[in-house]
Amino acid sequence: MIKKVIVLLADGFEEVETVTPITFLRRAGIEVVAASIGKSVTAKGARGVQMIADTTLAELTSKDFDAVVVPGGLKGAENIASCEKAGNLLKEMAAAGKLVCAICASPALVLAPLGLLKGKKFTCYPGMEEKIIENGWPCGELSLCDTVVDENIITSKAAGTAGDFAITIIENLLDEETAKKIAASVLL
Repeated sequence: MIKKVIVLLADGFEEVETVTPITFLRRAGIEVVAASIGKSVTAKGARGVQMIADTTLAELTSKDFDAVVVPGGLKGAENIASCEKAGNLLKEMAAAGKLVCAICASPALVLAPLGLLKGKKFTCYPGMEEKIIENGWPCGELSLCDTVVDENIITSKAAGTAGDFAITIIENLLDEETAKKIAASVLL
């Protein structure tokens, strides 16, 4: 059965952290749906790159997916954090034991306020953990690793770790052999 992943897309998304998981996951045969959190399917990235999503979040339900990916980019993470439908989707998927994957600012700004980092090892863009502390959001232990897996939560640091983040998602959704094959094919 083909695995399905939703990638949340919001204005201010970090381009590398969005496109890398989409392309690596598709190379692995995973069906990826980019979903804009807004009414428009178009979103503008942090560096000005326009991206057209496959659909809007309003058209989707969590039951149709095996994993969700939340790219970073400070403004993008803030926009996703302020979207009630995105928050509900993330909580539903986490509660169902599905993979919830976030990179850069998103572990701190999106997952932590929802309580999804409570008791979990995680990582995020260096310094973003201060937002968790300042706001008193529940979390577990900050790791200095580039990418961290704790049960069904996968977190990663930044654009420079996007390849490792994507390969880790593949390994957890499919298997180690496929992950290694994709990593070798992109010279990671």
